[in-house]
Amino acid sequence: MKKILKLLFFLLVIFSCKEKTIDLGNSISFDIEENLSYGENSAQKLDFYFPKNKDSIKGIFVIVHGGGWKAGDKSNLTYFTLSMMEKFPDYAFANINYRLANNSSFILPNQTDDIDKALDFLIKKTVKEKINPHFILLGYSAGAHLSMLYSYNTLFANKQRTKIKAVVNIVGPADLLHPDFKQYSDYTFVEKNMIDLSKPTPTDITNRDIANPVYWINKNSPPTISFYGSNDQVIPLSQKKILDSALNKNKVRNQSYEFSGGHLDWSNEKNSPFLIDKISEFLKHIK
Repeated sequence: MKKILKLLFFLLVIFSCKEKTIDLGNSISFDIEENLSYGENSAQKLDFYFPKNKDSIKGIFVIVHGGGWKAGDKSNLTYFTLSMMEKFPDYAFANINYRLANNSSFILPNQTDDIDKALDFLIKKTVKEKINPHFILLGYSAGAHLSMLYSYNTLFANKQRTKIKAVVNIVGPADLLHPDFKQYSDYTFVEKNMIDLSKPTPTDITNRDIANPVYWINKNSPPTISFYGSNDQVIPLSQKKILDSALNKNKVRNQSYEFSGGHLDWSNEKNSPFLIDKISEFLKHIK
């Protein structure tokens, strides 16, 4: 109940304030711009939060929602974004939507292209600001998969990849080909709509490997912090071990944690502060 009341308070402040400014207390306030278009498609929208009264900004958190690649909305992560803003007052935040897949459209490369377009938009938008042009991709579930894939995959023409400072992976599938992920309730949709298998790629890489974050991990992959639920019935905990192994093998700085509960429990009142504190600690060691 306390979390719900706090969320309602935050939303009331956002939607009632004519100047689109939110005051989070402790001298922390952000200017807000909602539903900015970063592309021509109606789904290509983002909410942008920029700290007020800051001489310099350390970077931009880019929040990528989940929803099985075919559902979800940036509004699902508004509360968590606001909670992050309290902890990271020296960062800007962009909470993004992206084109959703359906039976007539594919997940890739549309959704990673949208991340790239959003980052490009943010760089152009903040070019005159005193801001470090580095990004931290923070994704949940399918959004975590996309965040990892965008950051690791060198086949996609993602021009802003080199500006990724770190990846925050919250219950994201890291290996879609592993037998444990094939128990996913909507696996058939993912298998058919992840990437167009009828179109050949200009490499010797199989199309099925293209969508797999672990396949692309190398010594130059960005530092990654991950969180998985102890009783997650959507993304099995075993995905944590698979990802840890690939990152460690390639000597990529990484940490991973197990929280108590299922797929949605990372954001509850007990686990959310834990995640945010661990993210803060992790980033202190990233140059």
